[in-house]
Amino acid sequence: MSSPADPEGTSRPDLTAVEAEVRSDLDEKNAARELALKNCRIIIRTSANAIRALHRDERDRAEELLTGARALIAEAEAPLADHQDIYHAGFFYDAVKEYAEGELTAALLAGERLPMPSEIGVHSVPYLKGLGEAVGEQRRRMLDLLRAGRIEDAEATFVAMDAVLDLLTSLDYPDGMTAGLRRTTDVARSLIERSRSDLTTAVVQERLRSQLSER
Repeated sequence: MSSPADPEGTSRPDLTAVEAEVRSDLDEKNAARELALKNCRIIIRTSANAIRALHRDERDRAEELLTGARALIAEAEAPLADHQDIYHAGFFYDAVKEYAEGELTAALLAGERLPMPSEIGVHSVPYLKGLGEAVGEQRRRMLDLLRAGRIEDAEATFVAMDAVLDLLTSLDYPDGMTAGLRRTTDVARSLIERSRSDLTTAVVQERLRSQLSER
């Protein structure tokens, strides 16, 4: 007896070839996604450790960690070349952003030229978001310098922070293109205003101390 879904005299279409092709495609995509997820967790942790090393003035160790993070990004990127939907997914961009933050923090804290996005192998959006988040690391260094009484060095760090903000605020593109860069910029602006207040207070206090010591 034939079923309603299979009327008498009607043959079921053979979807074996279709299943094989789509399963192969999805298996490949899933494998690429799983590798990217695994690497991203390590990239984020490694980049964070590199930034901590920078604040301990362990530049060589930081560079070693960032080199490892870059290798993991490259390993994940290769299978993602044919899966741009995963490549541009939030989790992968977040990991690349953390790596970019590490590279940019290293340059900023050392007073060096910032590497170009192409030089560290990242797209403009995660580069800019990493640059915005590096402002927080600059603020940390500025406060350390103020505590050490190094006012001039703290002022130089603040000038660099302000230059980063100027760049970020000049890039007026739709938020859908820049993956939330506007919010990153707003956070950076808030940190810079707090830093301006901290620096001003420290400078005034230093001037008062100098005046009192001259009496």
